[in-house]
Order: sequence, then structure tokens, then C-alpha cells
Amino acid sequence: MAASTPPVACSNLWKVFGTAEKEALKHIVDDGLSKEEVFDRFGCVVGVADATFEVAAGEIFCIMGLSGSGKSTLVRHINRLIKPSLGSVFIHGEDINKFDERRLRELRATTIGMVFQHMSLWPHRSLIDNIAFGLEVQGIGPKERRKIALETLEMMGLVAWADRYPDELSGGMQQRVGIARAIAGNPSILLMDEPFSALDPLIRRQLQDQFLELSRSVKKTTIFITHDLEEAVRIGDRIAIMNDGVIIQIGTPEEIVMSPANDYVARFVEGGAKLQVLSAKSVMQPVASFRAANPIDDAAFDALTSVDPETKLNGIIQVALDADTPVRVVDDGKTVGVITSRDLLEGITVPSRAG
Repeated sequence: MAASTPPVACSNLWKVFGTAEKEALKHIVDDGLSKEEVFDRFGCVVGVADATFEVAAGEIFCIMGLSGSGKSTLVRHINRLIKPSLGSVFIHGEDINKFDERRLRELRATTIGMVFQHMSLWPHRSLIDNIAFGLEVQGIGPKERRKIALETLEMMGLVAWADRYPDELSGGMQQRVGIARAIAGNPSILLMDEPFSALDPLIRRQLQDQFLELSRSVKKTTIFITHDLEEAVRIGDRIAIMNDGVIIQIGTPEEIVMSPANDYVARFVEGGAKLQVLSAKSVMQPVASFRAANPIDDAAFDALTSVDPETKLNGIIQVALDADTPVRVVDDGKTVGVITSRDLLEGITVPSRAG
């Protein structure tokens, strides 16, 4: 059976900014010029360099990096707010570089929703009218678009504020309106560019939780831009690390934290997120090894508190503290490993190794 077409796929994508874009790109490809050499010789800036990746249906794909790494430039290629210098972007199998303006407008209105860090809500429109605006652009009638807008506000817990105005809302509430506006048109793809980074930590975490709950229910394919490793680990199914326009590594949160591709990624993730990333299956020891080193009868062994293989370390620590014993790892009714306090300490403290 043929593999299904990914909702988003980028192939050998380049973006060079500057008046000598074409000449600079030719020398990059032919001569392998570095980003610094391109700037020195042509006065051009490399925003994205040879990016290739796919995003699966329903996946939350986080792109992260420091300021200037190219992550926001990359995501703006996906709805053609930026036209690539070279390479292709495929949305549901179609090369959007070949779209004319009419098809691009249709793509942005019906297929891709975007949430920015700053929502720029219409100050003279109520919340329901802000959300309904995109539906109005699609030609949906007043009665139907109000119905959809109300349903979307209810989904975000804001239906009681439907007739209020943006200046009456907190920053977190405005951000929820922005998400509601993006999903009201039922797009299959969401692009989220650091949507929570301007919020205080408590509100930020609450919105992350709400977004994850929403994501599970509506099953949108999401590309989520962030500079925060903890946020990427909480939200992402996979993470892409960028630096100087280059995608350095793509992997699950556990792969990124435990097996960084190089020293840059290792420094980027150093000391962070292991409690949220590592699972029981990553730190457990074999049952036979534990039983050999710890004489214990079957009844006592079976009485040990158990956890699922996917339970994260922060959850296991609390279980281990409460039980004050080793913890069994049980998968489908079978004990597949054991975690001792030493296993937990090693999981937390042993450094990640660059590949």
C-alpha cells in the first residue's frame, strides 16, 4: 500500500534575502559558500538553508531555535507569505510555489490557519465578529458564520465574552481568541508562531494545556514555532532544531534531549527537560538483573507499585517517593522492567551525548 501524502512537506528549501539573491544562491549551491561568506561577497542574508522535512497528519511539529535561527522565516514559506529562493513546499501533495494569487488566497482562507505572537485583533469588532471575519471572507452567510464563531468561542471557553471587545480582555484571553479565529474556518493545518511567548509563565502553561486538549479533539496538523525547549517538549510530537537557517536535527523530544546530533544541539538542550522527556522505558533495568541483585519473593515483587512504560520521570519520582520501594514497569499486564532510585538518579544526571 502506498504511503499517504503528508499534509506538509518541504523539499530542499532555500531563502536568501538581498538584491543579489540569484547570484548568491548560485554560488552557495555551486561553491558551498558559508552564511558569512554570502554576506561578505553579496550583501545577502541566508534565512533558510536547504530545509527538507515532512509533517504527518495530526502531528504537532515544533520548530525551535534562538532568535535569528530562521524558524519564523521557514514557517512563513508554508503559506507562501514568503516565496522561496529555491525548493518546494507541498501542501497535501500540491506545490504551492505554482499557485497564482487566487489559489494562494484560497489556501490561506480555507486550508491553513495562522496564530501569531501578537494577535492584532480588530479593536472595533467584538470577539464574535473578529472570529467571523475569516468566514465572511470565505463567503459564508451571517447566520452560519455567527453559529460557527459561537461554537469556536465555546470550545475556547470564551462564549460568555462573545460581544465584548479586545481591549476588555487579558493577554491570555486575547491569545485564545487568536486561536479561535485561526480554527473557525476548519483549516487542516495550523501554523503557530511563538503564540504564548509574550505571556507570563502561569498563563502560558494554562494555554499550552488548553491547546493540547484542543489539539487532541480537533486533530489539526500543527507546526509550532518556539524558542523554549520546555514548551517544545510539552507540546511537540517531534522537534526540529534550527541554527543559522539550517535544520540541525529532527527527532522526538526524547531523541533530541538524549541523543543530540552535535555539540550545538547538546548545548541547546543541556540540563533541560529530562524530567519531562525521559520515560520509564528509558531508565528501567531488566527484571532478571534486578531479581539477581535483590533477592525478593514473587509475592513481594508483584506487590511493588507499577507504572506504564511511557510514564515520564517526574511522575515516576512521585510514585517512588510515595511507595518508598523500587517501581515495576508494566506493559499490557507483563512486568518488563524495574526502576530503582539509582536508575532515576542516573537518568536525571547522566549527560546527553552528541552523536
